[in-house]
Amino acid sequence: MAGPGPTFPLHRLVWANRHRELEAALHSRQHDIEQEDPRGRTPLELAVSLGNLESVRVLLRHNANVGKESCQGWAVPPVLQEAVSTGDPEMVQLVLQYRDYQRATQRLAGIPELLNKLRQAPDFYVEMKWEFTSWVPLVSKMCPSDVYRVWKRGENLRVDTSLLGFEHMTWQRGRRSFIFKGQEAGALVMEVDHDRQLVHTESLGLPLHEPEALLATMRPSEEHVASRLTSPIVSTHLDTRNVAFERNKCGIWGWRSEKMETVSGYEAKAGEVYSATNVELVTRTRTEHLSDQDKSRSKGGKTPFQSFLGMAQQHSSHNGAPVQQAASPTNPTAISPDEYFDPNFSLESRNIGRPIEMSSKVQRFKATLWLSEEHPLSLGDQVMPIIDLMAISNAHFAKLRDFITLRLPPGFPVKIEIPLFHVLNARITFSNLCGCDEPLSSVWVPAPGSAVAASASPFPCEVDPAVFEVPDGYSVLGAERSEPLRDEDDDLLQFAIQQSLLEAGTEAEQGPPGKPADVPRAWGSGIPSQDVPGPPKL
Repeated sequence: MAGPGPTFPLHRLVWANRHRELEAALHSRQHDIEQEDPRGRTPLELAVSLGNLESVRVLLRHNANVGKESCQGWAVPPVLQEAVSTGDPEMVQLVLQYRDYQRATQRLAGIPELLNKLRQAPDFYVEMKWEFTSWVPLVSKMCPSDVYRVWKRGENLRVDTSLLGFEHMTWQRGRRSFIFKGQEAGALVMEVDHDRQLVHTESLGLPLHEPEALLATMRPSEEHVASRLTSPIVSTHLDTRNVAFERNKCGIWGWRSEKMETVSGYEAKAGEVYSATNVELVTRTRTEHLSDQDKSRSKGGKTPFQSFLGMAQQHSSHNGAPVQQAASPTNPTAISPDEYFDPNFSLESRNIGRPIEMSSKVQRFKATLWLSEEHPLSLGDQVMPIIDLMAISNAHFAKLRDFITLRLPPGFPVKIEIPLFHVLNARITFSNLCGCDEPLSSVWVPAPGSAVAASASPFPCEVDPAVFEVPDGYSVLGAERSEPLRDEDDDLLQFAIQQSLLEAGTEAEQGPPGKPADVPRAWGSGIPSQDVPGPPKL
């Protein structure tokens, strides 16, 4: 068996929780902090699974990646799952803080690059309408919608929305604009609150200024940590690995005609409407960290309506084989380091960490795609940078991005319908391109002979540069962030179910009450809202 030195030196120091030696090894910069051991764990994942808090602190200070994607399709990073599984509040607080800090730094660093991608693309204005639909009538009744209004000029971008968040079981609505202005050294970001006439500004350069101050603002509250530890770990994952696109057919038997469907003024022929089959929505829930009381509340609080909404669940637990050696809560089957680090040794059902208790739900969907080869917008050059920008910490836009980055058939997707949850779909429609359906004073078709009209753009339009400026009479403040964005992927689903239960005359206990949602940002919010009056037309 190889000694501690030759193989996986960081992992072996983590195993023994020799955090001072780990600190020295990381300072030497001779080892890969993201190297995976024979069981697929990075040093940070191993430290969290073993509950070695001191080693976790050292690794996080050296920027170990908290948000590593799971090969099993979990949307919640495995590091955060395992931290919650330990039941240690300090561990959960630390991992949450660094996860949100890393998300923020990645988001801020990525904005200038995305704006630079937009610079060479033709200017445009477009509206993205988000509608939620459901096959459950009571849930469908509560499904809201919202319209994102997008202006693009050069490397400047503005996105308007009308939903502030979800708090105390009600939708918080308002009028917000998020303005991104590209600059040589980075970008300027402005959040405009039209209701209070306030503007928060922040300059984003390549180096991050005052990282310690940003890290301090990301510390989660004790209430949020407690909510994590008393709630199941839930992840909703859209599995598109086996997706296949099939043309929709119309007519019966031998009488088939070319059906035309107009979407936002662009015709999508029947042959250009596709169904994406083998789209699976996978929901996984872990409960090993919950007390018996929390588990009873989670199971016993379900009503017949909730049972109807749910699907057949597959429950699994991984307790491992009983052993006679000394064990610990984070190593219940007493795996030795020699066994763990030997790639040729089979652990069979044994594992480190608290034994997993997990249930899975799988439902197959058909996503629908309306394509038009006549649409002048470019999906790759004009639309994808915007979706990438908003998908950095936005669950709904992330699912949209994952879908449209597949190998789609040719044409622009004028309308897309994809599943979000096991009872909810999202329908996204692109409309009012350059104000062609509903004119705006801030967008116009250029005069013949102008430089814009003579450009190579198939649909030239001019955007008023004033839309990217601070409105008159507004107060300009520095960067003042609300609490960091949390996992709000299921907020809309929980809200719709609870409201429909109340309307049906029943009461459902959904576990801990929903925490207040944070004020969303253009790159963070995405839960559509009910139709409300938007900002004054520009």
